[in-house]
Amino acid sequence: MSHRRYALIGAGHRAQMYVDALIGPYADDAELVAICEPNPVRAQYYVDRITAAGHDAPAVYAPADLERMISAERVDRTIVCARDDLHAELIVRSLDAGADVVVEKPLTIDAPSAAAIEDAIARTGREVVITFNYRYSPRNSALRQVIQDGTIGQVTSIDFSWMLDTKHGADYFRRWHREKDHSGGLLVHKSSHHFDLVNWWIRAEPRRVFASGGLRFYGSENAAARGIRNRPERGTPLGAPRAGDPFELDLRDDERLKALYLDAEQHDGYLRDRDVFTDGITIEDNLALIVDYASGATLSYSLNAHAPWEGYRVAVNGTLGRAELDVVERGAVLADEGLHPVLDPSAVDAGTSGSLRPEGERLLVQRHWEAAYEVPISNGTGGHGGGDALLLADVFEGPGDDPLARPADWRDGVRSICVGIAGNRSLETGLPVHVTELGIRLLEGDDVRTAPAGSVRA
Repeated sequence: MSHRRYALIGAGHRAQMYVDALIGPYADDAELVAICEPNPVRAQYYVDRITAAGHDAPAVYAPADLERMISAERVDRTIVCARDDLHAELIVRSLDAGADVVVEKPLTIDAPSAAAIEDAIARTGREVVITFNYRYSPRNSALRQVIQDGTIGQVTSIDFSWMLDTKHGADYFRRWHREKDHSGGLLVHKSSHHFDLVNWWIRAEPRRVFASGGLRFYGSENAAARGIRNRPERGTPLGAPRAGDPFELDLRDDERLKALYLDAEQHDGYLRDRDVFTDGITIEDNLALIVDYASGATLSYSLNAHAPWEGYRVAVNGTLGRAELDVVERGAVLADEGLHPVLDPSAVDAGTSGSLRPEGERLLVQRHWEAAYEVPISNGTGGHGGGDALLLADVFEGPGDDPLARPADWRDGVRSICVGIAGNRSLETGLPVHVTELGIRLLEGDDVRTAPAGSVRA
């Protein structure tokens, strides 16, 4: 593969995975030549990280100069890590300026912007890769293999419950994700991961969505109803003693969060540590969906963002049996742990909670008329059981021959967000929503390009 020149768009917390890959294992094949970021402190954080590793400093551009950046720096690919509602504009502008795109999930947050991306791809013929790292987690790949092998027959239904705990789940209600206009709500920002897994596991397209849910735990009204009042506006008690509240996030406790956000807020006013029980939250914290698939299968999905433990449970029913995947990423959030910055649950060592719910994973398969058996899961090193490393290899080296079809493109991004977008519309109307009502040609069977081998098809 030829040497590629990259530009990073959006220099927040998530960008570090890509920066470290470009200055580390993929430095011989790729170069980060530019950063497009409106906040000078955040941009400088990554410039310093890159030069400290012995690489040339990338040029820094403002978002208004994106096209000039792509031309002047001869950018082959942009990596979009900006706020979710900005993805579509940045993707379209990158494509029109002559660069391919790698984008963090979700692809975008609403139907009109998804259609704009679709039009830009048709117009330019360029590539958009979306990074669904959950596909690469060994436990999720193992479930795909079981279903793909036909072990449980034709899939008839899926029951999928995801628990976000009061450490991880609460964090979505502190930052910009708390505003649906910016994130699409958890149905788009977070659940697009989960909907993509289902689409990919069963190799079928979602067709109709019915949703129910609301904001029932976080926010000022819910807090007041439980007798919680007089909350601080933020978790970092500048000039005041620490409150000792398990829901607070003190940015001074984490060097990276302090550098990227506390030290940078003077330039844009963005507060990364908003209190989870204040006004202004417009997203839901309890959600349930029913999704019908073109294959005839039905998904029953739920998301809770204030659970006492973190993980998920999936049961896949088929004509020949059933597969069950149980994952505990964090068995408990103890009161003193709540005072520290949010951790990636996938990075927590097994058994650290010391509870009756030890961290771990188990995949059971039981065919009709047979006893259940456990499918072994082989984890690697690093985030998501080694899945992040596999994803980055596909992104920066190019995907190889993958019998599980884990690499994802913009079509998979559309199919994942369409469930959340339709779910949001269902929440507003109280009615089921057919995805063909969203106005995206791909969902109406009018794809703008031939689908790649292994992609989801009805």
